[in-house]
Amino acid sequence: MEAQSLTTVAVDGAQIVYRRIGKGRPLLLLNGFGATSADWDPFFIDRLASCNELILLNNRGIGGSTDNGQSFDVEKLADDTAQVIENLDIDRASVLGWSMGGFIAQAFAVKYADRFHKLVLLSTDSGGVEADLASPHIWSGLLDTSGTPNEQARRLLFLLFPRDVAESFYRRFGDVVAAARAQLSVELLNRQADAMDAWHRNGVAGQLREIRMPVLIAAGTEDIVIPASNALKLANAIPGAWLAQFPHGAHAFMAQYPRALADLINTFLAIE
Repeated sequence: MEAQSLTTVAVDGAQIVYRRIGKGRPLLLLNGFGATSADWDPFFIDRLASCNELILLNNRGIGGSTDNGQSFDVEKLADDTAQVIENLDIDRASVLGWSMGGFIAQAFAVKYADRFHKLVLLSTDSGGVEADLASPHIWSGLLDTSGTPNEQARRLLFLLFPRDVAESFYRRFGDVVAAARAQLSVELLNRQADAMDAWHRNGVAGQLREIRMPVLIAAGTEDIVIPASNALKLANAIPGAWLAQFPHGAHAFMAQYPRALADLINTFLAIE
């Protein structure tokens, strides 16, 4: 990502970095734990940008976005998102959230429904006691920052992809992921982890039936980070929601199925 393509907007106690690419109706993208706008699969992003104007946001404290060092929760990240949308003078936008970005997108949808066009949720859950959680072993692996950046990258990619394809993703993208890991603040990751822990104590499961905008939910059937059973729970709770399950897809299934998923999302967003 070219540095000059980044724009910064001031929000409460933070400077949020984002970039805009593509043409069409606005689609805001919210990435997951420890990830930035530079970490999306490039083919997936290019295909989405062929039909939409993408606004790719970096959450406070990561990827050039700054903050005040204080703890935050998912609702605070949703408030940041709302302030970015307001700063851009966008009346209503569609929002796509992956993993932790999906937590933020749901909190945003519940609190700022009047700012929404459509909602896309990928590899995520509703939080609270209703959510099915990964095993402690998987969760500890996600948080593990020990070893070299390349060792961290390998460990992460084997969580994000099925074992039979993880090695090929490591050969292709391991150095890129390692470079990104080397830039991460452990302190910021811990604050994001605390926000996710709080989400899984509270969440918005009890408010999902209030969501009235069109919603697309998609997940990989072999996700071990956020079990795919959560996608079905979301679809059952949100009136009229679409549900798509991708066979042999894992947590980062958008990199396994970039064309098919992007085309599905583009079709969903285009329907009036």
